[in-house]
Amino acid sequence: MEENKKVSPNIQKITFGNGCFWCTEAIFQSLKGVISVTSGYMGGKVANPTYEQVCTGATGYAEVIDLEYDADVLSFDELLLVFFRTHNPTTLNRQGNDVGTQYRSAIFYTTDEQKQASIAMIKRLTNENVFDSPIVTEVTPASTFYKAEQYHQNYFNDNPNKSYCAFVIQPKLNKFAKEFADKIKPELL
Repeated sequence: MEENKKVSPNIQKITFGNGCFWCTEAIFQSLKGVISVTSGYMGGKVANPTYEQVCTGATGYAEVIDLEYDADVLSFDELLLVFFRTHNPTTLNRQGNDVGTQYRSAIFYTTDEQKQASIAMIKRLTNENVFDSPIVTEVTPASTFYKAEQYHQNYFNDNPNKSYCAFVIQPKLNKFAKEFADKIKPELL
Protein backbone atom coordinates (compact mmCIF):
# COMPACT_ATOMS: atom_id res chain seq x y z
CA MET A 1 0.00 0.00 0.00
CA GLU A 2 1.37 3.40 -0.99
CA GLU A 3 1.85 5.83 1.83
CA ASN A 4 0.16 9.21 1.54
CA LYS A 5 2.94 11.75 1.71
CA LYS A 6 2.20 15.37 2.23
CA VAL A 7 4.35 17.37 -0.13
CA SER A 8 5.66 20.58 1.37
CA PRO A 9 5.03 23.70 -0.66
CA ASN A 10 8.00 25.17 -2.50
CA ILE A 11 8.14 28.42 -0.50
CA GLN A 12 10.21 31.22 -2.01
CA LYS A 13 10.72 34.88 -1.04
CA ILE A 14 11.12 38.04 -3.09
CA THR A 15 10.91 41.73 -2.30
CA PHE A 16 9.47 44.22 -4.80
CA GLY A 17 9.49 48.00 -4.76
CA ASN A 18 6.82 49.24 -7.13
CA GLY A 19 5.36 52.39 -5.68
CA CYS A 20 3.08 52.82 -2.72
CA PHE A 21 2.98 49.60 -0.73
CA TRP A 22 -0.73 50.01 0.01
CA CYS A 23 -1.51 49.45 -3.69
CA THR A 24 1.01 46.74 -4.37
CA GLU A 25 0.14 44.80 -1.22
CA ALA A 26 -3.51 44.57 -2.28
CA ILE A 27 -2.62 43.31 -5.76
CA PHE A 28 -0.19 40.61 -4.66
CA GLN A 29 -2.43 39.44 -1.80
CA SER A 30 -5.02 38.47 -4.41
CA LEU A 31 -2.72 36.08 -6.33
CA LYS A 32 -3.05 32.30 -6.15
CA GLY A 33 0.11 30.92 -4.59
CA VAL A 34 0.98 34.03 -2.58
CA ILE A 35 1.19 33.02 1.07
CA SER A 36 2.04 36.33 2.71
CA VAL A 37 2.64 39.96 1.81
CA THR A 38 4.32 42.29 4.28
CA SER A 39 4.74 46.01 3.66
CA GLY A 40 8.05 47.52 4.64
CA TYR A 41 11.26 49.22 3.65
CA MET A 42 14.47 48.03 1.97
CA GLY A 43 17.53 49.47 0.28
CA GLY A 44 18.37 52.29 2.65
CA LYS A 45 21.01 53.30 5.11
CA VAL A 46 19.32 54.00 8.46
CA ALA A 47 18.58 51.29 11.01
CA ASN A 48 14.89 50.83 11.91
CA PRO A 49 13.44 53.54 9.66
CA THR A 50 10.01 54.98 10.29
CA TYR A 51 7.45 55.83 7.65
CA GLU A 52 7.99 59.52 8.30
CA GLN A 53 11.75 59.14 7.74
CA VAL A 54 11.27 57.12 4.55
CA CYS A 55 8.81 59.71 3.19
CA THR A 56 11.53 62.38 3.26
CA GLY A 57 13.47 60.45 0.61
CA ALA A 58 16.67 61.03 2.59
CA THR A 59 17.04 57.49 3.99
CA GLY A 60 17.52 55.72 0.66
CA TYR A 61 14.75 53.22 1.44
CA ALA A 62 12.08 52.13 -1.00
CA GLU A 63 8.56 51.25 0.06
CA VAL A 64 8.46 47.52 -0.64
CA ILE A 65 6.41 44.40 -0.26
CA ASP A 66 8.10 41.28 1.00
CA LEU A 67 6.42 38.22 -0.52
CA GLU A 68 6.33 34.56 0.37
CA TYR A 69 4.86 32.40 -2.37
CA ASP A 70 4.53 28.79 -3.39
CA ALA A 71 6.65 28.44 -6.52
CA ASP A 72 4.78 25.23 -7.43
CA VAL A 73 1.59 27.30 -7.80
CA LEU A 74 2.97 30.61 -9.05
CA SER A 75 6.24 30.82 -10.94
CA PHE A 76 8.76 33.59 -10.47
CA ASP A 77 8.25 34.66 -14.10
CA GLU A 78 4.51 34.99 -13.44
CA LEU A 79 5.26 37.15 -10.39
CA LEU A 80 7.57 39.29 -12.50
CA LEU A 81 4.86 39.78 -15.14
CA VAL A 82 2.42 40.94 -12.46
CA PHE A 83 5.12 43.21 -11.03
CA PHE A 84 5.83 44.85 -14.39
CA ARG A 85 2.18 45.11 -15.48
CA THR A 86 0.90 46.71 -12.27
CA HIS A 87 3.20 49.73 -12.04
CA ASN A 88 5.18 51.95 -14.37
CA PRO A 89 8.76 50.62 -14.45
CA THR A 90 9.87 53.40 -16.82
CA THR A 91 9.58 56.36 -14.45
CA LEU A 92 12.58 57.01 -12.24
CA ASN A 93 11.63 57.51 -8.60
CA ARG A 94 7.97 58.04 -9.40
CA GLN A 95 4.66 56.21 -9.56
CA GLY A 96 1.83 58.48 -10.66
CA ASN A 97 1.55 61.34 -8.16
CA ASP A 98 3.95 59.64 -5.74
CA VAL A 99 7.42 61.14 -6.28
CA GLY A 100 10.70 60.29 -4.54
CA THR A 101 13.30 57.55 -4.28
CA GLN A 102 11.01 55.69 -1.88
CA TYR A 103 8.68 54.98 -4.85
CA ARG A 104 11.36 53.61 -7.18
CA SER A 105 10.89 50.45 -9.19
CA ALA A 106 13.11 47.75 -7.67
CA ILE A 107 13.52 44.00 -7.46
CA PHE A 108 15.46 42.92 -4.37
CA TYR A 109 16.48 39.35 -5.19
CA THR A 110 17.51 36.63 -2.75
CA THR A 111 19.01 34.14 -5.23
CA ASP A 112 21.11 34.31 -8.37
CA GLU A 113 18.25 32.59 -10.22
CA GLN A 114 15.92 35.48 -9.29
CA LYS A 115 18.54 37.99 -10.44
CA GLN A 116 19.01 36.25 -13.80
CA ALA A 117 15.25 35.82 -14.32
CA SER A 118 14.66 39.51 -13.51
CA ILE A 119 17.33 40.67 -15.96
CA ALA A 120 15.97 38.29 -18.61
CA MET A 121 12.41 39.61 -18.11
CA ILE A 122 13.56 43.21 -18.47
CA LYS A 123 15.37 42.27 -21.68
CA ARG A 124 12.31 40.41 -22.98
CA LEU A 125 9.92 43.29 -22.24
CA THR A 126 12.38 45.72 -23.81
CA ASN A 127 12.80 43.59 -26.95
CA GLU A 128 9.01 43.23 -27.25
CA ASN A 129 8.59 47.03 -26.90
CA VAL A 130 6.02 46.55 -24.15
CA PHE A 131 6.73 50.04 -22.77
CA ASP A 132 7.21 53.31 -24.66
CA SER A 133 10.26 54.25 -22.56
CA PRO A 134 13.22 52.29 -21.18
CA ILE A 135 12.68 50.21 -18.04
CA VAL A 136 14.53 51.78 -15.08
CA THR A 137 13.82 49.02 -12.54
CA GLU A 138 16.84 48.36 -10.35
CA VAL A 139 17.78 44.72 -9.76
CA THR A 140 19.60 44.64 -6.43
CA PRO A 141 20.51 42.04 -3.81
CA ALA A 142 18.07 41.98 -0.91
CA SER A 143 19.30 43.78 2.18
CA THR A 144 17.76 44.14 5.61
CA PHE A 145 13.98 44.27 5.43
CA TYR A 146 12.24 46.51 7.95
CA LYS A 147 8.55 45.83 8.47
CA ALA A 148 6.42 48.95 8.16
CA GLU A 149 4.29 50.12 11.05
CA GLN A 150 1.26 47.95 11.80
CA TYR A 151 -1.27 50.41 10.37
CA HIS A 152 0.36 49.92 6.92
CA GLN A 153 -0.19 46.15 6.95
CA ASN A 154 -3.24 44.79 5.11
CA TYR A 155 -4.17 48.42 4.46
CA PHE A 156 -6.70 48.04 1.65
CA ASN A 157 -8.56 45.16 3.31
CA ASP A 158 -8.74 47.00 6.63
CA ASN A 159 -9.69 50.39 5.13
CA PRO A 160 -11.84 49.80 2.01
CA ASN A 161 -13.93 52.93 2.57
CA LYS A 162 -11.02 55.38 2.86
CA SER A 163 -10.88 57.64 -0.17
CA TYR A 164 -7.38 56.50 -1.25
CA CYS A 165 -8.57 52.89 -1.25
CA ALA A 166 -11.77 53.68 -3.15
CA PHE A 167 -10.30 56.05 -5.74
CA VAL A 168 -6.74 54.77 -6.23
CA ILE A 169 -6.40 51.15 -5.11
CA GLN A 170 -9.81 49.76 -6.16
CA PRO A 171 -9.48 50.88 -9.80
CA LYS A 172 -6.00 49.30 -9.94
CA LEU A 173 -7.43 46.07 -8.54
CA ASN A 174 -10.29 46.12 -11.05
CA LYS A 175 -7.84 46.57 -13.95
CA PHE A 176 -5.62 43.84 -12.53
CA ALA A 177 -8.57 41.44 -12.14
CA LYS A 178 -9.50 41.85 -15.82
CA GLU A 179 -5.97 41.19 -17.02
CA PHE A 180 -5.02 38.39 -14.63
CA ALA A 181 -8.35 36.72 -13.79
CA ASP A 182 -6.86 33.22 -14.05
CA LYS A 183 -4.25 34.07 -11.39
CA ILE A 184 -6.59 35.50 -8.74
CA LYS A 185 -7.60 33.48 -5.71
CA PRO A 186 -11.10 32.10 -6.51
CA GLU A 187 -12.63 33.39 -3.27
CA LEU A 188 -11.85 36.94 -4.43
CA LEU A 189 -13.62 36.69 -7.78
